[in-house]
Amino acid sequence: MADRHMLVLAHAARSDALAGAVEVCERLRAAGATPVVAPQGHPLRVDGVGDALTLGDGAPLSGIELTIVLGGDGTILGAAELMRESTAPLLGINHGHVGFLAESERDDLEWTVAQALAGDYDVDERLVLDVVVTDGEKELFRTFAVNEATIEKASRARMIEVALEIDGRPISAFGADGVVMATPTGSTAYSFSAGGPVVWPGVEALLMVPLSAHALFARPLVVGPDSVMAVELLERSATPAVLWCDGRRGVDIQPGSRVMASRSEQPIRLARLHPGPFTDRLVQKFSLPVTGWRGPSEK
Repeated sequence: MADRHMLVLAHAARSDALAGAVEVCERLRAAGATPVVAPQGHPLRVDGVGDALTLGDGAPLSGIELTIVLGGDGTILGAAELMRESTAPLLGINHGHVGFLAESERDDLEWTVAQALAGDYDVDERLVLDVVVTDGEKELFRTFAVNEATIEKASRARMIEVALEIDGRPISAFGADGVVMATPTGSTAYSFSAGGPVVWPGVEALLMVPLSAHALFARPLVVGPDSVMAVELLERSATPAVLWCDGRRGVDIQPGSRVMASRSEQPIRLARLHPGPFTDRLVQKFSLPVTGWRGPSEK
């Protein structure tokens, strides 16, 4: 039987996540699997596991069966960044707050590892954005976003002037603090805080949500998955802007530049241990009040 390699990542600033990651590595080794950790200097590297391999040093990206991530949603997004070129699913163990992307809690660690070793999980493919910044015909920056690409004002004192575009046609132009372009996965993140709709993961769509717009028409937009969204930072904008993707990768944007977001050909793959409906996850993660609900009547 071929050796099984599983990558283990953790939030380096959380002692409980690091301790849990060491335990995961020990359980993997005890079951005959080989734990793999991030390269030296990576913020999600797990130290203190003497027999673990280092990713890329005897453990190529293509050989990783599963990535187990201990932390919150930010940690899982960091893992997605590291594993962008891999098809290995991500399995999150929540050591953060809401943990919408995580699949289990820290108290379920033993069971979670057992499920991972047994391969007893489903794989949920989620839409990801390709994000490109251009100035005329010149490409300035290219990246991806699991949750959202956000264009924000760089100065607290001044709004930015933007024009919204869908599929090459203008929608509206106005001053605003920024614009969020999000995936259904990101609809419960920044887009949600900005007043955007919650989109169920099974709905293939893209979202565009203005931030504090000074305009009569600045409603959140939901468009088809094959549409191309764009935000132009207008020449008349008195201040530059900043593009942030998943709150992790950023670049300055000058007036006259465009940010385009479209569906990536490469989705993110999440390992799912609980096949229940998204509605239940939404209620649980946001602690929504459902007391008094009786459900449909039985016939």
